[in-house]
Amino acid sequence: MGIEVTGLLGLIWLIIIIWAIVKVAKSGAGAISKLLWILILLIFPVVGLIIWLLLGPKG
Repeated sequence: MGIEVTGLLGLIWLIIIIWAIVKVAKSGAGAISKLLWILILLIFPVVGLIIWLLLGPKG
């Protein structure tokens, strides 16, 4: 039994993750950094988003 995110909450969460990935892709960080951040966001969406907001590339 896992946690399921459906409906409007799931759509909002998907938009937030996509926004974060786009921000990473447009940042001035190096290619390896971008790739690692995107992988972290895709593999660990909740924890990855929190870590990215705190430590991610600014710019």
